[in-house]
Amino acid sequence: MFDDLRLDDIYAAAHRIHGICVRTPLRRSEALSRVAGGDVWFKLECQQITGSFKLRGAYNAIALLPDDVRARGVVTSSAGNHGLGVAWAAKHLGIPATVFVPRAVPDVKRRGIEALGASIDADSADYDVAMVRARAFAAQRGTTYIHPCLGETLIAGQGTVALEILEDFPGVATVVVPVGGAGLLAGTGSLLRRVAPHVRIAGAQGVHTAAMSKSLTAGRVTHIESHSTLADGLAGDIDEFALDVGQKALDEICVLDETEIARAIRFLIAQENLTIEGAGAVGVGAVLKGALTLRFPAVVILTGCNIDPKRHLEAVSGAH
Repeated sequence: MFDDLRLDDIYAAAHRIHGICVRTPLRRSEALSRVAGGDVWFKLECQQITGSFKLRGAYNAIALLPDDVRARGVVTSSAGNHGLGVAWAAKHLGIPATVFVPRAVPDVKRRGIEALGASIDADSADYDVAMVRARAFAAQRGTTYIHPCLGETLIAGQGTVALEILEDFPGVATVVVPVGGAGLLAGTGSLLRRVAPHVRIAGAQGVHTAAMSKSLTAGRVTHIESHSTLADGLAGDIDEFALDVGQKALDEICVLDETEIARAIRFLIAQENLTIEGAGAVGVGAVLKGALTLRFPAVVILTGCNIDPKRHLEAVSGAH
């Protein structure tokens, strides 16, 4: 569970991905600082090689597989960004990869996975079905399934985002994290709760991806229905481990409706010249909504930029 995650694994992951993944910059947002009434910075994971933080965990997890196991290839399920990370890592390491995605996966993510040479299966009704089918496929083929959110090696890789924030900005008082399956939250929380327990951790998610929020309210894992959403990267149910992470790592969580997510996307392109997907923009949306109890300075993680141009235009034009 959350308490079993090891701090040393994050430091080891940072060493392992050095020179492989981009050490993404921090950038102060004058516009969002004015809205929030305090100093707000962005951690620009949108500038990662595959357009999201997911490469960190994917590469760390695959690189740590024994040589003979890794040579047989890897299988994963993904809403898109984790699939891109696995595909990139597999190509870099010279091994085959198969990625199961929902039928509604954004074209930009599907094309990116295919361009990296991975095999793709897009016949699943939704994210959770893709996971079931990918696990069965991996078991049948005798290959390793790389979970999009779980596993100590994957979580350690995601934790390097928070490690870089703390190293580059030791005075940070709040970190705002988009929350889906809780891989990034687990990595962030396992580092900050041990090394900088004074730092407040706030979560953000969409109303159609609110598995964590609903589960925290109920005190048990709670199923959510699959709906089309701008925050597709946060889709799917959580499990007992993720709930434990949420209970121990989060100080608060904000849920945004689709209009509020679109507003965040518009704000980022208009004020910051940043094209950010819905899942990556929810932290900004939570600050714009005034729904978080922020201590300053605050860092909002912009987790990804992989949004279809048409969908981005719809959000920016107010179609949502």
